[in-house]
Amino acid sequence: MESNRLKHLYVEELKDLYSAESQIVKALPKMIKAATSEDLRAGFEEHLEQTKGHVSRLEEIFKALGESPKGKKCKGMEGLIKEGGEMIEEDPAPEELDAGLISAAQRVEHYEIAGYGCVSTYAKLLREDEAVSLLRKTLEEEKETDEKLTQLAESINLEAVASQASEEGNSRPRKAKTARA
Repeated sequence: MESNRLKHLYVEELKDLYSAESQIVKALPKMIKAATSEDLRAGFEEHLEQTKGHVSRLEEIFKALGESPKGKKCKGMEGLIKEGGEMIEEDPAPEELDAGLISAAQRVEHYEIAGYGCVSTYAKLLREDEAVSLLRKTLEEEKETDEKLTQLAESINLEAVASQASEEGNSRPRKAKTARA
């Protein structure tokens, strides 16, 4: 691929990530408010601060490129956030809500991991060494967040299953005792 075409793709993908990260900064406070697990809420709060740093790193890269980060709306992230919002609006039981929030957050993380993996490769090919360092740092943070979400899911999903089993146990009709002759 020609260098100028790769650079155009690189800048467009960076704009997409900038839009995605900006949307996440706006969505995370709603997820923080909705979460019922203290650990999950704390994880979302930590990731909000981290995401603000991701936005700053991207702005630094755009400044070095002499480009504006604005002008593109990440429709993929918009859809992921919309799905997460719909799940919150359904008002499920607390354990189910937290499990659903984790699922939505992991979809977001995987989207970001894919995006940062690509742009860091483009930056390397374009010999944008400072950008490579910044992008790889963000990529590692996204992977760490995904791993933390997986760990939280293991306990929260068990709580959701136990809660559902308990509810089902309380709502099952009782079998009549049969008399023995």
